[in-house]
Amino acid sequence: MKIDIIIPVYRPGRELFALLDKLEGQSVPIHRILLMNTGKAYFDELLEGTEGMGEAGFARRYPNVQVRHLEKREFDHGGTRHRAVGHSEAEVFVAMTQDALPVDSFLVERLTANLQGNVAAAYARQLPGPDSSEFEKASRYFNYPPSSRVKTAADLESMGIKTFFCSNVCAAYRRDVYEKLGGFVRHTIFNEDMIYAAAAIRAGYGIAYEAGAQVVHSHNYTNIQQLRRNFDLGVSQAQHPEVFGAASSESEGKRLVGDTWRYLKKRKRLYRFPGFCVQCAFKYAGYLLGKHYRMLPRGLILKITANREYWGDFTILS
Repeated sequence: MKIDIIIPVYRPGRELFALLDKLEGQSVPIHRILLMNTGKAYFDELLEGTEGMGEAGFARRYPNVQVRHLEKREFDHGGTRHRAVGHSEAEVFVAMTQDALPVDSFLVERLTANLQGNVAAAYARQLPGPDSSEFEKASRYFNYPPSSRVKTAADLESMGIKTFFCSNVCAAYRRDVYEKLGGFVRHTIFNEDMIYAAAAIRAGYGIAYEAGAQVVHSHNYTNIQQLRRNFDLGVSQAQHPEVFGAASSESEGKRLVGDTWRYLKKRKRLYRFPGFCVQCAFKYAGYLLGKHYRMLPRGLILKITANREYWGDFTILS
């Protein structure tokens, strides 16, 4: 079985080499790694700044890595990944982000082991990095528990919107099912992974969460960054009521607050809880603004969003 890995890249640092080295050392062979790089100049700068490696040196060091460059205005969360799938011939492809680092050499093996039967996709467990804030650690443990499971339509009543949860930070997809379902939505500001997972589940497939497949991935976002990110999240939910209209996300937010309270209490750090509440207020404000983006002036949208290029065509507001 051929396995390709797809990674959108933007202004990479030397950590990209650490990721590629980890992928090269996986317990199962990787057929090809496709880097969809936004901004060739940034990539060239990295290569020239790394002991003058250059394109030739990079090709020698990573012979199975293929780099495809695109302009910033061309990037789209769903469309760019779909283009990459078109360049792949593999039966299984793994979508990753440039800031996710495999914990060990068994990531891809464990992630793809159960892609059979009715399982259409599988996503990995994300662990907080050593410099993660207490809030980020609590969030990672909340969204990525230690037990694996396969989610199907039968879980909608008990799990709600979490049934559709899937993350392209690190997720593997069966090519046959992907093509049958039409792939990732071509133009979306966010959530292309959950939108696809929802389509798969509604078509009778399952989405596997593989807790044994692990990557280190976390961010210490500022409150403003949280607001911007959640604005885009709200926009995507407003644009896809067929996915997010059936189950509320607010209940998950309430559960996160309760879990974080218990997490901080257990570690005798409840003095941090007020700061967490402030962060939640920024996140919820961004989410509500995004959900009602059609009522906002374009100028305000461009100030709030984390993805200005997405709004290049004003008709998207209609």
